[in-house]
Amino acid sequence: MKNLKLSSELSSNLRLQSENEVIRCTAFDIERNRFFFASSANSIYTVHLSSSQNEESLSSANLVEAVDLDAGDSITSMEYLMEKESLIIGTSSGDLLLYNVDDRALEDVGRVEGGVKSISPSPDGDLLCIIPGICQMLVMTHDWDLLYETPLEDHIDDADLSDQCLHSDCTPGSPATWRGDGKFFAIISSISKSLHKKLKIWERDTGNLHSVSEPKAFMGEIVEWMPSGAKIAAVCDKKITFFEKNGLERSSFTVTEGIDATIENLKWNCNSDLLAAIVRTKTCDSIKIWFFSNNHWYLKQEIRYLKEEEVRFMWDPVKPLNLISWTLEGLIKVYNFIWISSVTDNSVALVVDGSKILVTPLSLALIPPPMYLFQLQFPCSVRETAFWSKNSKNILAASLTDGSLSVVELPGLDTWQDLEGEVFRIELCITDDLNSFLHLTWLDSHVLLGVILEPLDNKEFSKYYIQELELICSEDHIPGSVTGSGFDAKIVNKLPMESLVTGLVSNPIKKQSAFVQLNGGNIFEYETGFSLHERSNLRFSSFCPWMSVGYVEDFGLPNSDPILMFGLDNNGKLHVNENVLCNNCSSFSLYSNSTNQTITHLILATKQDLLYAVEIRDIVLGQMEVKYGNFVPVVITRKNAEEGKKFIQIWEKGSKILGVVHGDESAVIIQTTRGNLESIYPRKLVLESIVNALVQGRFRDSLLMVRRHRIDFNIIADHRGWQDFLNVATEFVKQVDNLSYITEFVCSLKNENVMETLYKSYISYTHEEKGKELKDSMVVGGRSKVNSVLLAVRKALEEQIAESPARELCILTTLARSDPPYLEEALVRVKVIREMELSDCSNPERKLVPSSEESLKHLLWLSESEAVFEAALGLYDLNLAAIVALNSQQDPKEFLPFLQELEVLPILIMRYKIDLKLRRYEKALQHIVAAGDTYFEDCVNLIKNNPQLFSIALELITDPTKKKQVFEAWGDHLSNIKCFEDAATTYLCCNNLEKALKSYRSSNNWGGVLTVAGLMKLSKEEIMQMAHELCEELQTIGKPSEAAKIAFDYCKDIKNGINLLISAREWEEALRIGLMHGNEDLISDVKTGAVECGASLIVEYEEGLEKIGKYLARYLAVRQRRLLLAAKLQAGERSINELDDDAVSEASSSFSGMSAYTTGTRKGSAASMSSSGTSKRGIRRQKKKGKIRAGSPDEEMALVEHMKGMCLTDGARRELKSLLGCLVMIGKEDTARKLQRVAENFQLSQISAVKLAEDAILRISFGGPRFLLLLRR
Repeated sequence: MKNLKLSSELSSNLRLQSENEVIRCTAFDIERNRFFFASSANSIYTVHLSSSQNEESLSSANLVEAVDLDAGDSITSMEYLMEKESLIIGTSSGDLLLYNVDDRALEDVGRVEGGVKSISPSPDGDLLCIIPGICQMLVMTHDWDLLYETPLEDHIDDADLSDQCLHSDCTPGSPATWRGDGKFFAIISSISKSLHKKLKIWERDTGNLHSVSEPKAFMGEIVEWMPSGAKIAAVCDKKITFFEKNGLERSSFTVTEGIDATIENLKWNCNSDLLAAIVRTKTCDSIKIWFFSNNHWYLKQEIRYLKEEEVRFMWDPVKPLNLISWTLEGLIKVYNFIWISSVTDNSVALVVDGSKILVTPLSLALIPPPMYLFQLQFPCSVRETAFWSKNSKNILAASLTDGSLSVVELPGLDTWQDLEGEVFRIELCITDDLNSFLHLTWLDSHVLLGVILEPLDNKEFSKYYIQELELICSEDHIPGSVTGSGFDAKIVNKLPMESLVTGLVSNPIKKQSAFVQLNGGNIFEYETGFSLHERSNLRFSSFCPWMSVGYVEDFGLPNSDPILMFGLDNNGKLHVNENVLCNNCSSFSLYSNSTNQTITHLILATKQDLLYAVEIRDIVLGQMEVKYGNFVPVVITRKNAEEGKKFIQIWEKGSKILGVVHGDESAVIIQTTRGNLESIYPRKLVLESIVNALVQGRFRDSLLMVRRHRIDFNIIADHRGWQDFLNVATEFVKQVDNLSYITEFVCSLKNENVMETLYKSYISYTHEEKGKELKDSMVVGGRSKVNSVLLAVRKALEEQIAESPARELCILTTLARSDPPYLEEALVRVKVIREMELSDCSNPERKLVPSSEESLKHLLWLSESEAVFEAALGLYDLNLAAIVALNSQQDPKEFLPFLQELEVLPILIMRYKIDLKLRRYEKALQHIVAAGDTYFEDCVNLIKNNPQLFSIALELITDPTKKKQVFEAWGDHLSNIKCFEDAATTYLCCNNLEKALKSYRSSNNWGGVLTVAGLMKLSKEEIMQMAHELCEELQTIGKPSEAAKIAFDYCKDIKNGINLLISAREWEEALRIGLMHGNEDLISDVKTGAVECGASLIVEYEEGLEKIGKYLARYLAVRQRRLLLAAKLQAGERSINELDDDAVSEASSSFSGMSAYTTGTRKGSAASMSSSGTSKRGIRRQKKKGKIRAGSPDEEMALVEHMKGMCLTDGARRELKSLLGCLVMIGKEDTARKLQRVAENFQLSQISAVKLAEDAILRISFGGPRFLLLLRR
């Protein structure tokens, strides 16, 4: 579905020397792009063709030299030999001449009897096939060595051959045609005494005849072998017929002209996809160009000439879409064609096939060519079209090859299905004299703007004009019909152009305005009644044959242009205004899903067959390089799996984008090289369309798109947060109005935000949000997303949908799909239906609900059968449970005995048993308590097996005796799990003092033990003995301070109490007790212990101060080493991944402070005791986490942690304060002063070292991730 558009036309005139001189034959120099013409006056002319496609004119012709021939002799054929850089010329007398163009030297290389009709060099230039005028064929090398000579006609003798030599009048004839690889060549030869001819295929190497066709009524000797070698084209029986290499006819098509039409000069282009021929009629000559696709030959272009001009043509040997024509009088024209999509902006395909336009609305149906919906028949071949579609008004204008114009008004697209198979004949417009348009577009529904090319007076050059036409229809358009007559066209403006016009497109935001592309990519704006003015902000950096314009949003950018101009040049560069967006683009289209028709996406295909859907937002905001990286293909791995979501791999190489279907369809139409049409639905476009429909409140449309494209249904609830969906659930159910669709939606819900997980790479939140926190939360107000949405849908179903069996099943679905499933509530509804069935069969409400069996089977289909069975048991309905078990195909041997056993039990015990099976222990407790005193033992066992029931049981049981049993059982449970404090309290509640005393003693709560002992009214001796035992136990477990209190209060042992205070390092309290009792020995012990402890702490603080210095020095050395390594890596541009951890460990191996990683060797003072004092030393040591290896990756961080761990704890500070006070009281001020100074120095050094290390880490972190990574390594 593509049309061949004439992009530009260049002309030149040879200026022949004499009046009656005409062009006879031509040759082409591929290397230097030169065209040689030989005239009837035996003169050779040269024309240099342009190397680029946007030159404005051809070079002027140069007369090389007149070839000196004998009188009456003339040039009949001519070819260019690249190996010799010369022209090989054949004359009517049989001379073969070699003419060097540059040196102007003429060499006679031989003579052929009967004259030379044609010369045909092989594709590689090594051989020449020469056909004389005596039905012979000569094949020789370019060094003039004859390989073989063969007669063309069968059974011809020498007498006939000599007779032909005497009577032949040699004129230029059709040359032999070579296959693209040069291994075969073909010729049409006559049959003696017959009007029929044969196609003969010869082998190059041997000269043997390879194959011969059946005798056919060939028209002349025209034959052309496709360069790819697949077909041989010839003219036979007024048809163009195709043969295979074996001479068999493959196919043919008829040239639809009059009986008098003749076909001449068949030519394939170098790509083998276009076939051109000259068709001569009584009125005019024309060059027709056909294209083959899907087993159909389309007439894509026709160029008409006057009969007397006797036009000839050839394809450019290297440019497949350049055609060169010339007339006998020397008028040369070069036509530059381009392929354009036949699909318009509103997805209507207008395929040109000669005088027919095949119309297919792709938005209604994807009809593969050559089929179509309906056909428009014009008076002659169509050259250029323009389509207008707005507000249900569709108008098509067609410029025809004879210069006339036709206009047809079509009905609205929604009525086109009624036109299927129709053929509508379109009349010409009544207008002034017009030329065929090169470019054509609509400015309004009644105004056309086109570009024409008119020759100047000397006919050597032509000039471009922009021409504006106003259309008036004298007939009223009947709605739903096709109007193809009654249009009048009037020229209202004609503007000459000084440069080549290469493109024309209407302005989407301004009426009666269009953009014109001139040579070089400059963009000008045309407005009715105004002159052209340049739009420099929209210009392309090079000539772009394919251009399109889009109206876009400003996306919040101030002073932004609402117009984006897209252009694709011949090198695959996609231009957007002044910038190049992609360097390897093969085709593109613009897509819109906006209600105001603004373009939202650019769809482009790359030469690597990757399809991208690019958001216009990214283009306007300049985010293309970050997201797409110039569209270079990458290898998709697990690490970059997200990159694979940015494009779609087109499965067939060389496919092109034809167009898009806008809006909800979200389709991209591509055509493969075979001609087939395919639809691609990019996930990004589909999701955008769904979200747009949801934002606009079109829930049914969005649901249909979700089903059609297999999108996760959760997008309906998640697109703006499921909390918002709760407010519109009623409208959702009302619009969808299809319980099957709603059931699909309900069954797909899950506690996940698919916009942040599954579709995060495809679409972003571009619409109003309530907040990121609320959107991501799956639980609000104690309800999850699934339960909240299902509840809202369930309420909406009950309110909006009439009661019916399908509605009831849908409601059951919402209950079963809840998380967790509300199976009991669902079974209650089933139970109501079952009771309705059993009670009254004539109830009219019975018809509004499904049967209980159907409902139950539906529930079992949605849920696990075991869960439904347990839910039925939970309702204590044994009959319903039996029905569930039977419908779930359970074995009756498994469930029937259990149900029978339950059936004979008392109601409360039955419920108790069911609750135990279902692990509903709280309900089981309620039922067993209500069953009475007989089952109290079972009640206690239930509580013991489920300790969480103790508090509930105490609320349910009112009998004091039974309450005490429960309390005692609870206390036993707490003792077993070693919660002795709670157990003692529980025992006290039931007045069990012995167990309470035992629990307090187990928990080392000496106060509780002695209190309970007092409550038990034990004797003084027993309490004294118990106090001594508690004192020893507390001293053993490291609580000397508490043991001292018992010694003072209960044991009256002052000496032991003071020793315990010294062990606890409570120096001031020990001194106070000693002085209170006036015991000098005890006071002396306190003084001695305080002095020794102070001396020990001074040594420990000094050692700690030394270690702090070593840790800090080591840290600074390692840090400096790593910074130097990082700097070297940056300077040498080495990857940080190449850094070996062991290489870093070379730092200062001879550092003297390596012993800082070992503990001190000095022993503590004897006065420190061996009890709890060791756990409260002045310096808190960090727990050992493994040995630190010098140079290890975590060495710096470990050093910092060690220094942090050496800080003074709160206990150490209290101990130090008490010791300093005691030393001052006993007159040891010097020791106290020294201890205070050493401790203060240690504390300040530790704090400073840690701060210095942390500041260094912070600076490295702010220095960049590279330094931070080095630090971690």
